[in-house]
Amino acid sequence: MEEQKENRPQAARDEAAAAPAARPPGRQHCKISDQETNGKTSAASSNDFSDPIYKEIAITNGYINRMTREELRSKLAEFKLETRGVKDVLKKRLKNYYKKQKLMQKEHISGDSCYDYICVVDFEATCEEGNPPEFVHEIIEFPVVLVNTRTLEIEDTFQQYVKPEINPKLSDFCISLTGITQDIVDKADIFPQVLQNVVEWMRQRELGTKYSYSMLTDGSWDMSKFLNIQCRISRIKYPSFAKKWINIRKSYGNFYKVPRNQTKLTIMLENLGMSYDGRPHSGLDDSKNIARIAIRMLQDGCDLRVNERIHGGQLMTVSSSGPLEGAPAPQMPRYRN
Repeated sequence: MEEQKENRPQAARDEAAAAPAARPPGRQHCKISDQETNGKTSAASSNDFSDPIYKEIAITNGYINRMTREELRSKLAEFKLETRGVKDVLKKRLKNYYKKQKLMQKEHISGDSCYDYICVVDFEATCEEGNPPEFVHEIIEFPVVLVNTRTLEIEDTFQQYVKPEINPKLSDFCISLTGITQDIVDKADIFPQVLQNVVEWMRQRELGTKYSYSMLTDGSWDMSKFLNIQCRISRIKYPSFAKKWINIRKSYGNFYKVPRNQTKLTIMLENLGMSYDGRPHSGLDDSKNIARIAIRMLQDGCDLRVNERIHGGQLMTVSSSGPLEGAPAPQMPRYRN
């Protein structure tokens, strides 16, 4: 729910700003080939990998940095890669393609994703215009979009609306923003029942048992705020399968080397050469569009992996150098005493 996420105070914002990309040196026509990279002196420091292949990659990255947008698009088309996106995205795409090709030749990497599946979630919640600080947000739409990281396709979706308890009457602002009407939530199940349905849906797809998976959100607030508050309202413990997740804004900013203000949903789509598909602030449509970004990032060579977690009700960062862990098999949490 991007409207609510963007209206929060600056100090509470969850995404760490990624440093802007360095300005490339003067333009120089580039032709990427093994002949051009062989025998060149590497700009890498003595602390980098000593294998000559990394010297080749470093030299090629320098050539790519000096390419024009049209030269980048031409080279990507030659490799049958996606040619849409802003210049920095195209550079990253081409660099990762070349790097993976070289490393896969030496069997240093498998080219596989970290997880078999990614579950994209983007809640819609009750809200009022201006989001007063004392207002309690309750989840009113629970969508899940299942991304198969092998086929790079959306394999399945789940969506249910939720009946709010504290503020059962939706504000006109909330109805206008989300498209969710009073009649829809009046007929919906309360949150514990919807969560049970989500757990069963995930179990049927053997997530956490046969297949590894991770949750993924657009920012930190879906899990650290909306789900956390909702579980307290519903008097249930926080579900274990949602305690760690991929914050795609952090992943996008770090991967493409862009600042935080370039990681809003619509801007990420635009910079990747895509447009929003569906109704903005529909939880399911937002989740599908976030999934499209995740798929493009996987295609561009990004290893999407857990980078945030909640512990003791507090949001924490997960280091990329830590052990890789998928989410556990989903279980319905117990009720609080």
